[in-house]
Amino acid sequence: MATINLTKGGFERRIASLETMQSGIWKFLGGKPAVIDFYAPWCGPCKMLSPVLEELSEEYSGKVDVYKVNVDDEEELATLFGIRSVPTLFFIPMEGNPQRVAGALSKEQLKKVMDEVLE
Repeated sequence: MATINLTKGGFERRIASLETMQSGIWKFLGGKPAVIDFYAPWCGPCKMLSPVLEELSEEYSGKVDVYKVNVDDEEELATLFGIRSVPTLFFIPMEGNPQRVAGALSKEQLKKVMDEVLE
């Protein structure tokens, strides 16, 4: 399965209610763990990370959903998550709060985090 581009509406259907999040409550709506890549199309490290995330979305198909949020198009989501630099990744387990990692990680580093956080 390829990465999925998320808009605000898609986020509210697949990840969490923005209203609930703004109240300080995290309630994940997804059916399996997820990774969200907050990126910008002009960002060099984001461009390097994109094919790696595509590969991982195939490798983890059926186990983990991989989403992408364009921070230029979805400013409200970027602000809500406090995105100050791109790429920033959120690893969302089924239980508990998301974990945030900033910067372009290698495929090996991403797999390690995914295996540890999303199991």
